Amino acid sequence: MRSWSADRVARAAEAELIRARPGDEGPTRAVVDSRVLTAGDLFVGISGSRVDGGALALDALAAGAWGVMVSDQRAAEAAAAVLLAKSAGPGDAGVASGAGAIIAADDPPAALGRLARAWRRELGAKVIAVTGSTGKTSTKDILAALLARDRATHASRANLNTEIGLPLALLEAPAGSEVLVLELAMRGRGQIAELSAICEPDVGVIVNVGPVHIELLGTLEAIAAAKAELLAALSDGARAVVPADEPLLEPYLEDGRLDVVRCGPRGDARLVAVESDGRVRIELRGTAIELEPNITAPHQLDNLVMAVAAADGVGVLPAGRVAISLSSLRGEVVELPGGVRIVNDCYNANPMSIRVALDDLAATAAGRRVAVLGDMLELGPQAERYHAEAGAQAAAAGVALLVTVGPLARAMIEPYRAARGGESHAVADAEEAAALLAGLLRGGDTVLVKASRGVGLERVAESLVAAPKRAR
Repeated sequence: MRSWSADRVARAAEAELIRARPGDEGPTRAVVDSRVLTAGDLFVGISGSRVDGGALALDALAAGAWGVMVSDQRAAEAAAAVLLAKSAGPGDAGVASGAGAIIAADDPPAALGRLARAWRRELGAKVIAVTGSTGKTSTKDILAALLARDRATHASRANLNTEIGLPLALLEAPAGSEVLVLELAMRGRGQIAELSAICEPDVGVIVNVGPVHIELLGTLEAIAAAKAELLAALSDGARAVVPADEPLLEPYLEDGRLDVVRCGPRGDARLVAVESDGRVRIELRGTAIELEPNITAPHQLDNLVMAVAAADGVGVLPAGRVAISLSSLRGEVVELPGGVRIVNDCYNANPMSIRVALDDLAATAAGRRVAVLGDMLELGPQAERYHAEAGAQAAAAGVALLVTVGPLARAMIEPYRAARGGESHAVADAEEAAALLAGLLRGGDTVLVKASRGVGLERVAESLVAAPKRAR
């Protein structure tokens, strides 16, 4: 947005410019957290349950913000305070020296979305939107790596995937971007439609459909319907990438309106071979593609297939070596002194991702398999059943030591033992798990650490990684 004047920013947001700023240079990006604000940022004041961001408008201006976009009332207050500070002379607080724009919006979150959509249109880039019950962030990361060699690519970072985060991700895209790879989150009906209206995708990717947020939506059919809002947002003839083995999505594809690529062993795009030297061969509608990715986990190779199909949708057919950098806490492998491997996959968990992670553990662990599994949240009345199934799956995956963390995860223990699993322990929290594991792990172990984000199981991985350093 550096080329946009304050007036143009306000018009794009369908808001009112209360106070202009000198020069024609626009903001570098938009932020909603004053703690990460840097000079040149547009601060958008969002009113939350604990903090009214609009009340921080003056602080943002004093910190060198390009400008602020806040509610009508907060904008009027900020403008009056700036005038008062200037009239008081140079001895007044720092806000008097600020020259930031002040923009009034009747609904700042909605104005942020409109501003992001306007910038997306200004860029003219192709937009690939990725959603799914699990694996969407990894698929986004893989796709961005595939595209980056051939196109100026911008991908959303961290968890910028909500009605607030997605606009921030769009507004971070620099001028000259040719492809935007964006992640769309879903917690209820209508959210994917809302996000799609902001980013206007050219290609849609639905990685999978699983029992995530089922407490809110009730059934898998309802979850599929919510994910399929992405398909409805695509233009006629647009590329849609979906799993080949997901019947719940088929009703939304029957009209033949979209260019559908189904991914999987029996699909249009499939993994043909994985060589011992790391090369993989993929077939996409009869075209052979050979890649050398730095990922080996089976589920990540499935994500790679979907990423290849999506890249092809914007005219990029990748080949050769590709370096993929996955977002943190999503299957990071840390090698500890003594031969212990930590698979830090604790960003989130649900029944589908737990099963996939256990399958990967079974396929890749050379030594003893250890699983530290915590509560899976938002599963509603079926929570106990899903946790019990995870316990049986851990036994089937050959887990020799199972440590469950939290009251829900305790339901894994009995099925694990019944299926002739190995040693098992149930603990209350991450700290107790870390202390227990310190005395149980041995050289050659591969330790999977996975739970819903709210459990905070990253503290287990952090403690295990830090322990050898403390010992030196």
